[in-house]
Amino acid sequence: MSTQALSTQAAPGSFRPDIEGLRALAVSGVVAFHFGMTGLPGGFVGVDIFFVISGYLITRHLQQEIARSGTVNLWRFYGRRARRLLPASLFVILATLLFGYFILAPSEQQFYSKGSLFASSYMINLWLIRWAVDYFASDASNNPFIHYWSLSVEEQFYLVWPALLLVLARFRPGKRGLFLLLAAVAAVSFALSWRVTAISQPWAFYFSPLRAWEFAAGGLASMAVSQQWARRFRFSPVLGWLGLALIAAAYLTVTEDIPFPGSIALVPVLGTVMVLLSGAHESRAGPRSVLALQPFQEIGKLSYSLYLWHWPVIVYAGILEPDLTIADRLLCLALTLVLSLFSYRFIENPVRHSGWLAAKTSRSLGLAALLTATGATVAYGSATLASFNLDSEQRQVLKSAERKSAAREFDSACVLERDEIAPRACEFGAKNPKKTIVLFGDSHADHWSTPLKRIAESNGWRLVTYLKSSCPAASVTTWNSVLARDYSECDQWRKLVLGEIASLKPDVVILSQYSSSYVRNDINHISSYQIDVSEWAKGIKRTVETLKETGSDIVMLRDGPLHKSYLDKCVARALWQDENPSVCDTPRNEAVEETIPAAERKVVTEVGHASYVDVVDLFCNKTTCPAVIDGKLTFRDRHHIATPYAESLAASLQRAIFGETIVGAIRNK
Repeated sequence: MSTQALSTQAAPGSFRPDIEGLRALAVSGVVAFHFGMTGLPGGFVGVDIFFVISGYLITRHLQQEIARSGTVNLWRFYGRRARRLLPASLFVILATLLFGYFILAPSEQQFYSKGSLFASSYMINLWLIRWAVDYFASDASNNPFIHYWSLSVEEQFYLVWPALLLVLARFRPGKRGLFLLLAAVAAVSFALSWRVTAISQPWAFYFSPLRAWEFAAGGLASMAVSQQWARRFRFSPVLGWLGLALIAAAYLTVTEDIPFPGSIALVPVLGTVMVLLSGAHESRAGPRSVLALQPFQEIGKLSYSLYLWHWPVIVYAGILEPDLTIADRLLCLALTLVLSLFSYRFIENPVRHSGWLAAKTSRSLGLAALLTATGATVAYGSATLASFNLDSEQRQVLKSAERKSAAREFDSACVLERDEIAPRACEFGAKNPKKTIVLFGDSHADHWSTPLKRIAESNGWRLVTYLKSSCPAASVTTWNSVLARDYSECDQWRKLVLGEIASLKPDVVILSQYSSSYVRNDINHISSYQIDVSEWAKGIKRTVETLKETGSDIVMLRDGPLHKSYLDKCVARALWQDENPSVCDTPRNEAVEETIPAAERKVVTEVGHASYVDVVDLFCNKTTCPAVIDGKLTFRDRHHIATPYAESLAASLQRAIFGETIVGAIRNK
């Protein structure tokens, strides 16, 4: 990553080949993770290794300058950073926007152009926080600029850290005093990061002050106190090997399901610190001799370019070919290497080593201003051009995907957020109803609120909804990937809702939930925390038997299909590329899971006054689950029904749940 430049800025003879090797390990882990090498589930922690290296090198360099001159020339420092980072970064941004014009739909181009604007100005981490983007969410894989978050964090660190060191140096605290002051900064940052990870993972992940402790850890390792200790410590070589073992353990055992960064980030951070300290000993018995091998040196030298290029390459490849084979991924790796070599040789090095730019700081800072302005201008132009290319068909797809369900349109609070517990009943239809229906479940229940509202209004019934995001009606504790823990709020909400339904005594209770996200299956692997189907069936049974005591009829809707791609994006891309939207269809055997419904049907039908309704045929024929039916987008993403299509299902749903006798009460629009 961007840290490699500092190795050329320190005093002669201070080059550390083991640091170059560490960069190689870091970027290899990140690339392996993003390219789908599941043997390294924790490869993403390579970014944390980069952060520690940055803290180490920048602190060492700044301390040398302070010791030499008593101050830091901040403008000269920022000028060097600009020459090193901005040219290659902007080149990749421009190339990504260019290729995105031909690959992405105009609506995506419009949105991601905004991302490129923030990437160009090194603030995309704040933009991602604004949208609460989960780095590990499946939809993040469509964002070709998301990897710039780490560069933004690093640049923001560069703005603050030199000034902090300079201010502290003015007080002349001494070597040990400075060490303790920076250790206090690291401790506060870590404590806050650990706490915020449990509350709001995007903030902990992207916000630079909450990542500062990782840079500070590297900085502490570079200080004279640490270096002198490492040189005297007879077991420094062993320390280095233990550090590599910690890095390997992080790569092999840390997963997306573990709250991150949290406390687990200590593993790669401490491992990197241990390797850096061991390298100060210069013993051939430590890992320094291995990390200095030529393959590590060559990859480390290219690490910044590799980091910049690998992500847009794999993102666009995955869009063009959703089911990438091993051969496809190896071709992507080869392309990444070629592009990295090109940008390193013809952009990074020429600008970084330009004598003309280095001669005057104002020239380097002028280059920074010019490149940042260019990035912002091109991003704005790209977004404007994309808006002109949004034709009526694509606007219709966009409108279908964005239209809210009946419950959310009535009040967004009808679907509770993750941290909410108190039930909220939203009512539709007649005030003095012939019949009362309750809809109970998660967001997959919510998308049925649209046709059920029409059914209630057409028949003089009342519909009452109890809905909560990612919370099933089944009485079973599930794991919430955003909270990164058991979803206790869901259990509490469900218990309260069951009590309210018992008091309401409705005629019919309809249950619906995103079953395949909670239960282990062959089609929808979300996390290692998915529960066994037998445990799920017991949870269904507990809920149905509790509801049976109310005297209500109970109907459980089978979950719908899971598409291989986000249909709103896929159909929009197909239209942009003059292809038939049928390229977005998913074969039925790849979209429909049978094990979970079989278990659900068995336990539901064993309970009196309970029935199980299969709705899959509303979306799929015998062989295919189409992306578009009767001119309507079927799903707004991979598994949530697009509201216009859901509305068209009112008559079919009434017939499936309530029988033929009252189907004539509804007229489809």
